[in-house]
Amino acid sequence: MNIRRAEPKDLTNIQQCNLQNLPENYHMRFWAYSAITWPEVSFLAEDSGGRVVGYVLSSIEPDEEFPWLQVGHINSLSVLRTYRRLGLAKRLMLLSRKAMIESHDVEYIQLHVRKSNRAAFSLYSEKLGFQIHRKEIGYYGDGEDAYSMRFILKQRSLVHRLGRRVHGFVYGRQRAFANWTLRCSKRVNQIK
Repeated sequence: MNIRRAEPKDLTNIQQCNLQNLPENYHMRFWAYSAITWPEVSFLAEDSGGRVVGYVLSSIEPDEEFPWLQVGHINSLSVLRTYRRLGLAKRLMLLSRKAMIESHDVEYIQLHVRKSNRAAFSLYSEKLGFQIHRKEIGYYGDGEDAYSMRFILKQRSLVHRLGRRVHGFVYGRQRAFANWTLRCSKRVNQIK
């Protein structure tokens, strides 16, 4: 078994692996965009004959709330059924995580998993340390709900974010008080 970084030339084989395993299938443009834009964070596993038997396709995105922060995103993870329970999915995920940290210094890594996919949920939560961030109703095309999960890398960043919010609130209040004081002093001067 060989695990290596995915390359654009592998996209057709990766897509075939996806088609055999997952109900969610992406257009080739999506695969190409991910592979070309973030080549360092996606990996594949191939058998001795060079056939792709598993992959993780990842990307880097801005945080929804704080767009200046980088976030890793697992777009798709798949391992052929005959190669499951060998630790391939976990190894692929750990390689992608390491690459995201080293190349993009991400705050956290996020993914979505079908509520009914207990095996994947177990992998993410029990073996890889992901936690449910929220439940997304009707997330998938067939109407099934998803768990949005996150693996937090920088707890201090979350505290820092809260600190920025508090600072912004306090600064805003100070500015409002200063403006009020200025208006009052102008009125007092007008009365004199």
